[in-house]
Amino acid sequence: MKNKLLLINLGGPRTAKEIPKFLKDLFEDPLVFDLPIPEFLRIRLARWIASTRSKKVEETYASMGFGGGSPLVDETEKQAQGLQKILEANGESWEVRTAMCCGYPDIREFPKEWTDPKQGVVLLPLFPQFSRSTVLSTAMLMEKQLGFCPASDPLWVRPFSARKEYLESLRDLILDFFQGKLSEKDFLHLHSKPIVNWEDLDLVFSAHGIPLRLIQKGDRYTEEIEKNVENLTRLLREKGFKGEVHLSYQSRVGPSKWTTPNTLDKMQELGERGRKRVAVYPISFVSDHLETLEEIGVQIKDHALSHGIQEYYRIPAPGTYTPFLKALASFVLEAKKAGQDRTTTACVCKSSGGWDPQKERITCHSR
Repeated sequence: MKNKLLLINLGGPRTAKEIPKFLKDLFEDPLVFDLPIPEFLRIRLARWIASTRSKKVEETYASMGFGGGSPLVDETEKQAQGLQKILEANGESWEVRTAMCCGYPDIREFPKEWTDPKQGVVLLPLFPQFSRSTVLSTAMLMEKQLGFCPASDPLWVRPFSARKEYLESLRDLILDFFQGKLSEKDFLHLHSKPIVNWEDLDLVFSAHGIPLRLIQKGDRYTEEIEKNVENLTRLLREKGFKGEVHLSYQSRVGPSKWTTPNTLDKMQELGERGRKRVAVYPISFVSDHLETLEEIGVQIKDHALSHGIQEYYRIPAPGTYTPFLKALASFVLEAKKAGQDRTTTACVCKSSGGWDPQKERITCHSR
């Protein structure tokens, strides 16, 4: 009998035709598009924004060179294939599939034998840190189908940003990038060559930003990001990295207040301080897509160079980097064993903050 693993990601349009569906799913989610207004107004506004942004978003995706869509789904499928090989190395049989919360393959359309941990499937949300807009949103979306929150099951892999295996894989990825050891065929838009005096670069960890109102609701995302950066910095220092380390947030949308400093502002600050050499690592992402290739690789780069920075390096997301996949595989096997033992676990939605049973539109049920 095959073991089952479902990789879950936010999603992205595979083609231009899928952009409206992707935006509709994204903005209709009350935990992603969170506004302090009545729900009937929020949903109308969400649908209006989704429809009006389609054309502009289509132009952005067209400029990336992936046939008018995002590479995220394809990259996630490559991760699934790589994980399956690693998991089967010990003689077990595994079937690994991918599902997206927005767009296709639509997790809403998957049969329960692929989403219900009670049927033995291991669920791996590809979000290193907890947030209302990612982990909690995914759990609530699946609860609609299952009738209970799957994040309360031991077969649900918890956010892993503080895990030793994950941190060491990121350390190795960054060092391999600095030393020109990454293979260009394994990463999108990668130009691999050794960086002279990499030990003294300014290293910016750029995380996806979130509105401050989510933090005010108890979301622990920024706490986990900050701890992630602290742990990773320590590991890099042990290997000889001596440069300044910075944390900033990208992808701000709309007029509301978001987490700061913004990565664009951080680049301007570094340039004005006379810093000349900067490398950027996407600390909250596990695969390259619009936010890393277009935003970090083009928009933020152009902004940095226009403010005096002379050398700018985009470090890729881990993608199919073997140490990273091995780390994920260890979490999957750990979850499988916990599921077999029926280890009792607290629902991650409740234990990680940002959940209020009196105010949330959907109630999170423990099993």
